[in-house]
Amino acid sequence: MTRHGPAGEESTYVRTYTLTRGRTKPRHLLGLDTVLEAGPGRPGPAQAEECAQILTLCRAHRRSVTELAGLLGRPVTAVKVLVSDLLDADALVVPVIAPYAASSPDDSDDGPSTQLLAALTAGLKRKWPNALAYSQAG
Repeated sequence: MTRHGPAGEESTYVRTYTLTRGRTKPRHLLGLDTVLEAGPGRPGPAQAEECAQILTLCRAHRRSVTELAGLLGRPVTAVKVLVSDLLDADALVVPVIAPYAASSPDDSDDGPSTQLLAALTAGLKRKWPNALAYSQAG
């Protein structure tokens, strides 16, 4: 049964509130791009149905917090609270990903790949287009 109008919106809001047991902040610092994978632990018996869905999705392959929220159709804040609970239960883990992963097998330096540096430079220029002007003014 599909709900429409204010009653449907209100029931979604109440469901999200009960889903997180009224909590609005996760215990762990999680970014939108935090990558998660299934861990060795298990969620508690009182966990929401969405926790089982999160674990199923993360068992298939690593997922970001944003991706999980989109797949579940839930607000990111609510997903962060649930993920935080699953991290506490060791049912989810944040994998350690090499920050300077080589872009090809030939890149054997210990430094960042040129692809990573190019992406970082483009992002910084987009965020602060006038930064170079400030650094040259001094």
